Order: sequence, then structure tokens, then C-alpha cells
Amino acid sequence: MSIPQPSAFETRTNASFDALMWALSRPGLVRRLPEPGMAALVDALIDRECRVHAVADDVAAQAARAGAELVEVAAADHVFAGRLNDLTILDAVSLGSDLYPETGATLILPATIGTGHSLRLTGPGVDGQVIVQVDGLPPGFWARRRVAMRYPMGFELFLVDGDQVLGLPRSTEVEPL
Repeated sequence: MSIPQPSAFETRTNASFDALMWALSRPGLVRRLPEPGMAALVDALIDRECRVHAVADDVAAQAARAGAELVEVAAADHVFAGRLNDLTILDAVSLGSDLYPETGATLILPATIGTGHSLRLTGPGVDGQVIVQVDGLPPGFWARRRVAMRYPMGFELFLVDGDQVLGLPRSTEVEPL
């Protein structure tokens, strides 16, 4: 009896997906991706049923090759916003609805994890509280996120730093210290 073996692509994609799901289920605990950059997230999350907004041309092209529909921010399931210079994108990201909060978007941003501003995380998946340090986001980002969220509606957030990823579900309270 022959047992099919996963390809290198499948192994890498599964490892990326696993890291992303663990990052969301345990907010504040940094997970490692099998390779640095946004490509690992595109491979793990995007398929032809997804609507994607990507600022970077290479990320948009990769999402299109996966079969995703490229759309404006408000219509996107996944928003690869690139390095933020202002916060207006947070006003356009889909939050889902009261009836279907799970249709809120996933926002993916580059950031620097482990240095910068200290944040206290609390909420589901956090054992009491977790303190993390994040840099590379515009001033006022966390306050604007708090205003945008209307739990159970909201958006999931992945912060990516090389091969590190930090996941913050919509239910996580973030308090800048």
C-alpha cells in the first residue's frame, strides 16, 4: 500500500496555516512561519473563494495566481495593507455584521515584533494578560482599532515581522502602556 507524501509546497503551506491558527488562538504568543514575508500567508490563506486587497504588486500577483478576486478594501476578505502611513484603511476594512460577524476581514500588516511600544493584551485565549512590544504602526493605530471594533463584529489582525507572526483576533483587547 502506498501512502501519498505531501510536496514541499504542501508541507510549507500547512506549517504556515498551523502557525497562523495558533497565533490567533493564543494572542500575544509569537509563532514562526516556515519562511519570512507575506508569501507564506498568501499560500496558506488565499484560494479562489477569497477576495483580496493587496497594496504590494507582488502580493496581489501571488493572490491572483491562487485564484483570488482582487477587490477594493471594503469588499476584501483579506487585506494585505503594506506599511501603513495613515489609519484611514481601518475605516474601510469589513467588520462583518451582527448576523454574520465571521465575515469580517483579516488585516495583515508588517510590523516589528519584540521592540517598540508595549501593549497589554487581554481576552479569550490570553492567560490573564500578556505584554508584547510592537513597532512600525502609525501613532493612534490601537485607539483607532478600538473604535473600529464592535464585538462580535470586527477584523482579525496578523502582524508579520520576517518569519514571526503575531495574531490578534477581534476579541482581544489591546491596551497601549
